[in-house]
Amino acid sequence: MRRNIIFYGNYFLKDFYNQQSKDVQEKVDFILDLISNVEKVPSKFLKYLEDTNGLYEIRVKVKNNIFRIFCFFDGGNLIVLINGFQKKTEKTPKNELNLAEKLKNNYFKDKEVSKNGKYKNV
Repeated sequence: MRRNIIFYGNYFLKDFYNQQSKDVQEKVDFILDLISNVEKVPSKFLKYLEDTNGLYEIRVKVKNNIFRIFCFFDGGNLIVLINGFQKKTEKTPKNELNLAEKLKNNYFKDKEVSKNGKYKNV
């Protein structure tokens, strides 16, 4: 099993990943590698978000810090990473979920436009 992982926009790399410590980046890299190569990823690392339109969260824990990275599947083996944040409360913040839904919708709009030959942003 091999899944491909891509990043949509700058939200994941610029606004989340590059802002983290080396320890967090290494753990994120480890989990992304696991998701890419393991057929059945434990829900400890990748979990479907109920009451969403196909969003998943990648779950990262480093020491006492918890991080979440939102993603979704585009076809069978393509995972699109959209945004991440440090989780400080039990519930996922609504503004983070709303941003993830917006980015997912934008991704598919951009993909459709690029397929029609107008421009490519994906």
